[in-house]
Amino acid sequence: MEFTMFATILQQNPALQLTLAIFSFVLGSCVGSFLNVVIYRLPNRMSVSNPKRSFCPSCKYQIPYWHNIPIFSWLFLRGRCANCGSGISPRYFFVEVLTGFLFLITFLWFRDTPWVVMPYWIFLSIALSATYIDFDHYEIPDQLSLGGTAAGLVCSVVFPWLLVPNEGRLVNLMWSGVGALSGAAIVWVIVELGKIFFGRLKLEFAESTDFKISQADEESEPILDVGGKQYGWFDFIFSRESDKLKITCQALDLGTTTHGPGELVLKVNSLQFTPAGGGEVVKHDTLENVPLIAGKTTKLIVPREAMGLGDVKFMAAVGAFLGWKGVLFTLLAGSVAGAAVAMILILFRKREWAGRIPFGPYLALGAAVFMFVGGDVIRWYWTLSFPVQ
Repeated sequence: MEFTMFATILQQNPALQLTLAIFSFVLGSCVGSFLNVVIYRLPNRMSVSNPKRSFCPSCKYQIPYWHNIPIFSWLFLRGRCANCGSGISPRYFFVEVLTGFLFLITFLWFRDTPWVVMPYWIFLSIALSATYIDFDHYEIPDQLSLGGTAAGLVCSVVFPWLLVPNEGRLVNLMWSGVGALSGAAIVWVIVELGKIFFGRLKLEFAESTDFKISQADEESEPILDVGGKQYGWFDFIFSRESDKLKITCQALDLGTTTHGPGELVLKVNSLQFTPAGGGEVVKHDTLENVPLIAGKTTKLIVPREAMGLGDVKFMAAVGAFLGWKGVLFTLLAGSVAGAAVAMILILFRKREWAGRIPFGPYLALGAAVFMFVGGDVIRWYWTLSFPVQ
């Protein structure tokens, strides 16, 4: 009852609408400033609350509040640190502006159903953070996916009618739980089936080609260098402990020993080499004890996943906020968006770029489309497919 009364008052009061619209943009830009902290710190395993103030990535100078006003500070300082003068990425400005506009558009779009505005603000903040982190690091932190799932369940209780209008908190909590479970389950099945049918990428060479696995320092991930290209140990090759990288070797150098032809099988932190003509199998339970991994090869079989477990957990968050219908729509819309982007990149002869874009951003886009126009799209498609006679 209180939701419908507030919606009626809002419709009849243009001044209140304008005030809340301005508040929405200002609040969104402030949230965007915090999201910049989340985007930078979470993948670097840093606390988002310690240190409490933002700092310059170059000189680590803690930024005072008068230099940390959303949007205006970046413009006033011309995108530079006030302490050391180093450049501050335009992304910080863009995220603040984008979040402000997303909050504003959400309020204007759903002002007739105000009970969904706050939950959608929360979800868009999670989705935006996940998008940028997935672009940069090919991962969606559990703090966003699992935390987002919990936030969706809580919102279904605090803001009843989120998924099923005119019903109580218990019903909405139940459907939020169903959405979370369906989101995780459907994508988990897709991941496992994809692993079975499409989980291998073959790299073959007409002639024997040098390969080497190296690591710049302890904080960097190992790199596989073969055929003039480099592949990240975690970004490209391994996404789970059970993954195996198989290398058909003509020669193998492990630093302390050398070997002839055979098959080298690498896991994320172990290896096994089986000589082609029989003989003793070489095993190392940890790669830290292997000073060198290099040799010559004609074929590698690389484990491959179109989607990772981070996407599974993120879809649980989508389902908690948007329900099972939102899950199905998000998967379909995300797949269409991914295919469209890949086709555009191929047309512009940027095929290699298509494989570098993770699926998380497409899922976030699909979920946002469902929030705003999903119901209209579903009704349009249903009418088109099953016209009333």
